[in-house]
Amino acid sequence: MNMNTTATAQVCRCLRSKELFLHQDEPGWDISQSSSGIFWCMHTQNCLGPDGKVAEPGNCQAGRSCHELD
Repeated sequence: MNMNTTATAQVCRCLRSKELFLHQDEPGWDISQSSSGIFWCMHTQNCLGPDGKVAEPGNCQAGRSCHELD
């Protein structure tokens, strides 16, 4: 996994991890804090994005055709 924590501010808003549902009360929590290594894309509902590439913080960055910001 290519987890680049310096670029997590630009992570796609459609990237999800099960920890998003466990840390609901923690303000400021971001996807880079996920330690499970299990991610999925809201567009496809699986581990690959619409472009066929793996959905994970290191890949779901600006420049990817399916990338969305808030």
